[in-house]
Amino acid sequence: MSSMKYVLVSGGVISGIGKGVIASSLGMILKSCGIRVTSIKIDPYINIDAGTFSPYEHGEVFVLDDGGEVDLDLGNYERFLDITLHRDNNITTGKIYQHVINRERRGDYLGKTVQVVPHITDAVQEWVERVAKIPVDGDNKIPEVCIVELGGTIGDIEGMPFIEAFRQFFHFRVKRENYCCVHVSLVPQPGTTGEQKTKPTQQSVRELRGLGLSPDLIVCRCQTPVAESVKSKISLFCHVEPQQVFSIHDVSSIYRVPLLLTEQGVSEYLMKRLQLNHPSPYNNRWMLRWKDLASRHDQLLKEVTIALVGKYTQLEDAYASVIKALQHSALCVSHKLNLKYIEAAHLEMEMLKENPSKYHEAWHQLVSANGILVPGGFGIRGTEGKILAANWARTKNIPYLGVCLGLQCAVIEFARNALGWEGAHSTELDPATKHPVVIDMPEHNTGQMGGTMRLGKRKTLFNCQTCITKKLYGNKEFVEERHRHRYEVNPKFVKTFEETGMKFVGRSVDGERMEIMELDGHQYFVGVQYHPEYISRPMKPSPPYLGLLLASTGKMQAYRSRGYRMSPHLSYSEGNESSDDEISEIVKNLSMEDGPEVSAKDSSPFDES
Repeated sequence: MSSMKYVLVSGGVISGIGKGVIASSLGMILKSCGIRVTSIKIDPYINIDAGTFSPYEHGEVFVLDDGGEVDLDLGNYERFLDITLHRDNNITTGKIYQHVINRERRGDYLGKTVQVVPHITDAVQEWVERVAKIPVDGDNKIPEVCIVELGGTIGDIEGMPFIEAFRQFFHFRVKRENYCCVHVSLVPQPGTTGEQKTKPTQQSVRELRGLGLSPDLIVCRCQTPVAESVKSKISLFCHVEPQQVFSIHDVSSIYRVPLLLTEQGVSEYLMKRLQLNHPSPYNNRWMLRWKDLASRHDQLLKEVTIALVGKYTQLEDAYASVIKALQHSALCVSHKLNLKYIEAAHLEMEMLKENPSKYHEAWHQLVSANGILVPGGFGIRGTEGKILAANWARTKNIPYLGVCLGLQCAVIEFARNALGWEGAHSTELDPATKHPVVIDMPEHNTGQMGGTMRLGKRKTLFNCQTCITKKLYGNKEFVEERHRHRYEVNPKFVKTFEETGMKFVGRSVDGERMEIMELDGHQYFVGVQYHPEYISRPMKPSPPYLGLLLASTGKMQAYRSRGYRMSPHLSYSEGNESSDDEISEIVKNLSMEDGPEVSAKDSSPFDES
């Protein structure tokens, strides 16, 4: 019997109901009680990993330290829990079947007929047990609770083997006090009547119970708070106590979700259900920080407009981590983020001929923005629009951050317009270009698409002592960030670039790969080859994104004058030993609106320096 505690989160009625946020919130609440928590996401699709997905298909591809290309929900887990997960924390049908088939080829099953039950289901259980024990906090301590999110919707044929695996797991391998089943369901509220309907939840729970799992908690998603009478009805028909039915209505930000669950007593229930002996999270340091975060988000009045120039702008999840990193930094500089999504192709001259209104609207949004962000991407579509956005930012002294392809577009634009190299391009997009300023890395261009890019955490060394990015990173000699790319700036042209003002201030350990770019004489024109958004946290914003927001709000000079630090007495750094009363006073003071420059009440408490 396992001593590990497991919380299984499943979803019913519709996909995209918010299981990831609920799972992350439960983990955050447990962590606020002093419990070491890890997370596993199960995706029933047959792909080995998320690396070959189009962003329109499944949202962004999130990259981990070890180079694992995984589901975007693992990004939620890392941000909420401030942990570092591994590729095996994302289980897919493809991974499980590949594992079982490899064992069968080795003869591990001794000639038996390999079947879904017991071989696939056993493999799932063994995988979960193994991964649940891997430390994720950096302290090499085994987690105490594992949050497992089962992707998809109850009733999906792809998810059946996983449901059966957990039925066996909870009945034969794990004691009753060591697991808790949480079911997230939709309570629709038709506009015609305004009445909250329980039938979809009843049917979803009935199907789950028919497959051998009974929910201990039912989390109801609804537009408005679920009425007590509705909770009682769900309790009656779904075989749970009324206090085991939780309401999560639409709120101003996801930071409110853990607070809503805490107010309804989820921590007390989990402590009792899992027989955990830990204090209540209501007044501890972690929960106070989270309450402050949610309050700041709702109370900010000043606004900063950032233009995100991309090619997958029809789906917000395509840029989930980028958006979160911008939000973290906007909170840090006490501004509400007004994010404008600009389809890069709409900035190109072809769009002026096809649809003048879209062309002019795109340019109107771009020129009215306080700052410009060009994120990563693949393929030729929209690239010229991204290059035009980089040109506007460079020539008009608008704060600019280019990430991955955004860096490469800035280099291409500079080569064309500052150096006069007509037709300069990337060999990814124009193999015949006479000025290949961006080229592929042969060792990462093997002909296979999945898992062959330059992936995961890599070290970047600073070669400049006065550059702004080094200051933003706290004057470190090197940084370690996560990568996901197959093309790089051509080292052959770097000397020419640097002689004309485009400095590559951060490089790989061998000095051959350009990682960080800054433009001389510009208030903030930065490009990074890595993806800093992947390790941005609500209380520890990514330095390149923070720099963009500081410059876009006119606060960079004040930040510089303070030695690139927020007010020390407002810092919630790990070494701060302020009492809970002092923290409460800080939280109260932070509700006041800030002035035009960085002041004590204006600065964020979330700076780790």
